[in-house]
Amino acid sequence: MSKLSIKVVVAGRTYPLSVAQDEKEKVINAAADINKAINLLKDNYAVKDMQDLLAMTALQLASKENNQTSTTDDKSILLKIEEDLQSLSNDMEA
Repeated sequence: MSKLSIKVVVAGRTYPLSVAQDEKEKVINAAADINKAINLLKDNYAVKDMQDLLAMTALQLASKENNQTSTTDDKSILLKIEEDLQSLSNDMEA
């Protein structure tokens, strides 16, 4: 299967990714869901620290994922997103 190079923006930062062609739309939608969740948290709570917002978003999306029946593809995308969030968190700590 062919890999595509795409760029997604999560929490205001751009991430270059290589994804299978059939996963492109899922990854783009996942990034949009993350950004939407971050913005909802920003708008509804006094949380301004991006690391806190990302952690809260990860918890929300992970618990949502656990409450739904998911396919292996969905789980692999979620794992990739969690890895990217961890990497972002590590970059923010440095």
